[in-house]
Formats: sequence, structure tokens, C-alpha cells
Amino acid sequence: MKRRVLLAGLPGATLPVAGGALSQPAAWAPSRTMRLIVPWPPAGTTDIVARMLAPLLSEALGQTVVVENRAGAAGLIGTEAIVRADPDGHVFGFIISTHVANAHLVRQHPFHPVRDITPLIWVVNVSNILVVPASSPIRSVQEFVEEGRRRSRPIAFASAGTGTSTHFSGEMFRLGTGIPMQHVPYRGGGPALTDVIAGNVDAMFGNATSTLPHVRGGRLRPLAVTAGRRTAHLPEVPTVAETVLPGFEIAEWYGLIGPRGMPEAAVRRLNAEVNRIIGQPAMRARLLEQGAEVVGGTPEEFGALVARDLEKIGEVIRAAGITMD
Repeated sequence: MKRRVLLAGLPGATLPVAGGALSQPAAWAPSRTMRLIVPWPPAGTTDIVARMLAPLLSEALGQTVVVENRAGAAGLIGTEAIVRADPDGHVFGFIISTHVANAHLVRQHPFHPVRDITPLIWVVNVSNILVVPASSPIRSVQEFVEEGRRRSRPIAFASAGTGTSTHFSGEMFRLGTGIPMQHVPYRGGGPALTDVIAGNVDAMFGNATSTLPHVRGGRLRPLAVTAGRRTAHLPEVPTVAETVLPGFEIAEWYGLIGPRGMPEAAVRRLNAEVNRIIGQPAMRARLLEQGAEVVGGTPEEFGALVARDLEKIGEVIRAAGITMD
């Protein structure tokens, strides 16, 4: 029986948050400039999404929202800055899926990934796409699995680095199908994709944001997407789940958090305003251009995702024997 692998998208364990199910912004309003911390360098997906949100949040809240990049240590430096901030509602920021992976992979992790945050909202999902070079004879995910079983050496799959969703996608696929696969980590998705395009590496489960331009340009062939359902930007490409691994689902999620102990009214207001902004058709279209699909929802739903993935990603790490070495 194939193992069911699931990292996102279904109800699960919850954790306490300040806000509840929301429909209208609460009366809270910021009294000074707000800091939106991005734990990654400028020009990446997280930074792009943050800079889309910031001016619209500034307009809605009546205070300037400044995007502050605090990169380093796979997101830990910036996330710790959020966690250690005064919980008065004026500092919040983005986390992505690596937030839960770091908790398992980083020795002496400086904070608890669930208890020390206030979840605000699950903003978007970005699927990964299983791609091969355009010159590859493989034309479907079924052929990919058959090739893995036939050949004498493992299929080499590139990733943007150990502990990223591009890495976990490959490990989950390897565990689920049982085919021999060799992880080839890079320092970022760009160099990894370059080597896949050149044929130096067999395949990659590439982040949609960075992979789509190469797919549209004919340099990479998409075989499947890792999300639980087909994505709007590649509707003709099947999911891994509908082809070879029922139940397979992993996407890189992006969400907003604050430090533990944020006022309930601040949580309610920020959640409601971001839900309103990302629900606008123009914003949804802009995000989709970046390969990101809007999620939204309540603080509880995002908190449940973080808690659930902390457990699930730990299972994958242990099963695959992943370390940061």
C-alpha cells in the first residue's frame, strides 16, 4: 500500500490564537509606523508578496507599513526578530514552510515554532512543479517513475537547499514511490534550475514562482504539480496525487505572524484587512502571476497548519534521515 503523505490543506491540530472567525475589522488601530519583517533577501517571493501588501495595508490602517528584510540562517534571524518584538501589534512578518523544518533541523533552535508566535493569516500557497530538461525523453510522471525503476543509478533531483519544500517534495516522492533518488542541494533555486535546464541534473521539484518562466519559455518540461489539486497557472499539468501517489500533497505556504501575546483586537484587524486585500480580483491576479494562489482565512486555520506541519515534516525528516550536514 502506498503511504499517504500530506503536508497541507486539511483540518488538524489547533493552537490558541487571539482572534476568532472574522467578518469585520475590530476597532484597533496602530499608533505609529508598523514593521513588516521579511526573513529573506529582497526580490524573492516572500519579499515581492510583502511589498504588494504593504502599501494597501498602510492605506487601510492609516499608518505607514515598512517592509524590513532581515535575511539569514534560513529565515531564523528575521523570524526571531518577529518573535522577540514587543507584542503590541506594530511588528509582524512572514514565515514560510521552512519555519517548521528549521525547528527539526537546527540545533539549539532559539524559539518554539508554535508556542512563541501569534498566527495572523495564511496568505498564499506556492506549489512545486516536477520538471525535467526540455531535452529529456521523459514526458509524464508515470514515465519518470518507470525510468527510476529501470535505470542502474538513482535519479538525481536538485533542490534550492536542504530543508526547503523543493527538497521535501523529492524526499516524499522517493519515499512514496520507492524509486532510487539522489538529492543534490544548491544554494538557491536559481542555480539548481540552471543545472536542470543544462541537463546536469535529472529533475527538480521547483518552486512555481521561479520555475514557471522556464516552463513557459520551453526550457523545462512540467510533469506534475505537488499541490493537492491542479494549479490555475498550469491547469493542463496533473498532480502527483492523481497520477502515481494518491494523497500526495505539499506546497510552500506563506503566512503572517506576530509575537506571542498580541492583542486580540490587533489580530482581528490585521487578519480582516489582509483577507480583504488578497480577496480583491486584481490582487489575486497579481499573486497568480508570481505563481502564488490565495488562501486567506482565520488565524486559527493558519495556526492549525503550522502545528500540523511541524509534526508532519518531522515524520518526513526522520523517515528520510535528513540532516543539515
